[in-house]
Amino acid sequence: MYQFAKKLFPLDRSLTGEGVRQSLKLLQQQIPDLQIQEVPSGTRVFDWTVPKEWEIRDGYIEDEQGRRIVDYHVNNLSVMGYSTSVDKYVSLEELLEHIKVEEDQPEVIPYVTSYYSSAYAFCMSKRQRDSLPPGTYHMYIDSRHFDGVMNYGELLLPGSSEKEVLLSTYICHPSMANNEVSGPVLVTWLVKWLKTLDRRLSYRIVIVPETIGSIAYLSRNLEQMKKRVIAGFVLTCVGDDRAYSYLETRYGNTLTDRVMQNVLGFSHPEYITYSFLERGSDERQYNAPGVDLPVCDFCRSKYAEYPEYHTSADNMDFISPAGFQGSYDVMKDVIMALEYNRFYRVTCLCEPQLGKRGLYPKESRKGIYHEVKKLTNLIAYADGRGDLIDISSRIGVPVAELIPNVKKLCEAGLFEIVDT
Repeated sequence: MYQFAKKLFPLDRSLTGEGVRQSLKLLQQQIPDLQIQEVPSGTRVFDWTVPKEWEIRDGYIEDEQGRRIVDYHVNNLSVMGYSTSVDKYVSLEELLEHIKVEEDQPEVIPYVTSYYSSAYAFCMSKRQRDSLPPGTYHMYIDSRHFDGVMNYGELLLPGSSEKEVLLSTYICHPSMANNEVSGPVLVTWLVKWLKTLDRRLSYRIVIVPETIGSIAYLSRNLEQMKKRVIAGFVLTCVGDDRAYSYLETRYGNTLTDRVMQNVLGFSHPEYITYSFLERGSDERQYNAPGVDLPVCDFCRSKYAEYPEYHTSADNMDFISPAGFQGSYDVMKDVIMALEYNRFYRVTCLCEPQLGKRGLYPKESRKGIYHEVKKLTNLIAYADGRGDLIDISSRIGVPVAELIPNVKKLCEAGLFEIVDT
């Protein structure tokens, strides 16, 4: 995952354009059945309109000696996203009107965009801006906006049930390691793993430009998604090795919330919960009134909460193989919990005789009961009233540890599934 992230990291992505298409094609090499779709510029999607496609060929600032003090080809954050063209010689005073910096982080280059207004600007560190001497500077951006398309990727992995789990991530930020490429990379490896499973549930994979992409996707697929999606996750900022976090659905009371709280509560009890009031990614669209899909965010360091966010410091040094591995393991546990989350009911009255079925130790002695307590507690609460996640939380045992016992009890005819 980390090595693949290196390939995606330097590509110049935006809401639209060749960088997005190149990124989706790289993902398609890993997931050959990923479908790359397009939405024409000017398409009305609910209250929004898909913007014109943006292409940038060059961008720089030169000093009086002709030296480039910022260069788009050296760092693609140096030009504000969606900037219009400019070719102008200006004083330092006028130049500073078109320079963006992070005032409280003097060493970093900020990531700035202007998707829906006509403007241009350059980005540099505060330290560099403050060191610029008086003089004449050459501002140059060679870009164009034209009627083209916005691209996104989608894939549906069918299971034996039409009930779906949504895995959504975004692909629109240039040179952001955690806030951008970590999400698509994690989704890609989860798809590889999902293809090896005998799946009960179906999985809808969505890789879109943030905000406008999810709005456009919902405009095309909402009716079916409202019928089928039982849980959903926006995967973003999952490559660093700091604390795990999750952002609740709008009311925080869905199956999605319960499974995230259960898995993270057992495996990483130090995790951070964020209210939906602190939303900021595509969960905004999935949870919108009238859409009402049960979608949360899963992150490590949540977007907008870590200092490297939307700056040049969100680079490949900020993410790690260990960070990816941890996020991958959490989401595998979440998915397996959903796969086995049924309403089970024991098929006999009183405690079943486990010994004759090979489910109880042959010898009864002091301490033996503790070895089978997980099994017997599972049976004690298998009355069809609570699902497996409820039972897990009640008896204090992770779902991952209950699944082997669920399989054994079903095979022995001691458990029946009472949900549809």
